[in-house]
Amino acid sequence: MNVAEAVASRRSIRSFLDTPVPLETVRRVLEQARMTPSGCNYQPWEATVLTGEPLASLQQRLLASQPDDPQEYDFAAPGQVLKYQQRLSNLGKAMYGAMAVARDNSEQRADFVKMNMVSFGAPVLLLCHFPKLMKEPQWSDCGMWLQTIMLLLRGEGLDSCPQEYMGVYGRTIKDHLGLGEDILLFCGLGIGWRDPDAPVNNFERERVPLDEHVTFHGFG
Repeated sequence: MNVAEAVASRRSIRSFLDTPVPLETVRRVLEQARMTPSGCNYQPWEATVLTGEPLASLQQRLLASQPDDPQEYDFAAPGQVLKYQQRLSNLGKAMYGAMAVARDNSEQRADFVKMNMVSFGAPVLLLCHFPKLMKEPQWSDCGMWLQTIMLLLRGEGLDSCPQEYMGVYGRTIKDHLGLGEDILLFCGLGIGWRDPDAPVNNFERERVPLDEHVTFHGFG
């Protein structure tokens, strides 16, 4: 699989098979991801990777917990920016439509949101964290690191689901893992093999046309 194929085939998987992922595969991907670029070569990313009983223990605690109040950072775009809200709305329509969950079925929608806490059945969870003293450029560095990991996973035939939702429970997760208050829990990344038959893994994904977000100058 080349890079273009990895980019095109990567999607956020919301239904995983329960097939275990070997440690050597996870280590190989993370070893390669060390080459991700970062400003000033800070390499600010840190991670805790869970599977098996340690993962189940964390998930049980999350299911029994309430979201942080207040949260350590805002992960949603401002509601008044209509074009971003429209993209979110379009995603919801496509995703819930694929699962035949009606807009007014609040119980089914809430049950699906809870699946975030078990990473949609992924057998491996990578939790990305870094010191709170890091600024916006280092946050973007961590995003590049995570994207590198996601593409490398595709090269292994694996899939993933980036989960900013884990940041909603940042303090609970840090307490469970023994991470200090000087650390910010950025997000999770569920890792495993996709269920190819799950409708939620196969709906059409919307992407903005190139000319709506890129402007070219000086080309012939």
